[in-house]
Amino acid sequence: PPARRRSGGRGKEAPMSQVKKVVVAAVCAALGIVLPMAFHSIPNAGATWLPMHIPVMISGLVAGPVAGAATGVLAPVLSGLLTGMPPAPMLPPMTCELLVYGLVSGLLSRVVRTGNATADLYISLVGAMLAGRVVAGVLRALIFSPGAYSLEAWLTASFVTAIMGIVLQLAVVVPIVVSLERAGLVPPRYPEE
Repeated sequence: PPARRRSGGRGKEAPMSQVKKVVVAAVCAALGIVLPMAFHSIPNAGATWLPMHIPVMISGLVAGPVAGAATGVLAPVLSGLLTGMPPAPMLPPMTCELLVYGLVSGLLSRVVRTGNATADLYISLVGAMLAGRVVAGVLRALIFSPGAYSLEAWLTASFVTAIMGIVLQLAVVVPIVVSLERAGLVPPRYPEE
C-alpha cells in the first residue's frame, strides 16, 4: 500500500463507511466488557485504572461522535448486565460519563486540525477526558448525589484516585489509533493528496 502521511497538511479525512463505524463501536463495546474483567482481579481497579474508558475513547476518535456515544452507553450497560460491573447504583452516572467521553472525543476529532495527526488525537483525547469529568461531576452533584457530592469528592475521584487510569489512557489510546491507521484498518486522518 502507498505510504500515508501522518502529519502535516490539512487535507480532508477519508470517510469511513457506516458499516465499519458500527463494527468499531461493537468491537469497542465488547472490549469495554472484557477489559474491566481483566482489571478487576486488582483491588479497586475500576476506579484506579478506568479500563472501560479506553475502548470508548478509541471508538470516538476512530469512528466519530455517534459511534463513540453508542459505545459509551453499550459498554457499561452490557457489562453491568453480564458481569455485574459496574454495580447498579454506579451504572447511571458511569453511563452518562462514558457517553460524554465517546461523544466529545468523536466531535473533537472531527474539528481539531493542527496538521499533525498525533497532536490532533491528543488534543481530542484530553478535551474528552476533561469534558467527561466535568459533566460527571455536575451530574453527580445535581442529580445522582445531590447535597452529598462535593468539589473535594469530585477532585479526588476524577484526578487523584484516577491518576493511573489517566496515565494509562494517555499512554495507549493515541498509539492504538495511530497503529490502526498505519495498518490500514481505519482511514488515515491526513490521506495522501
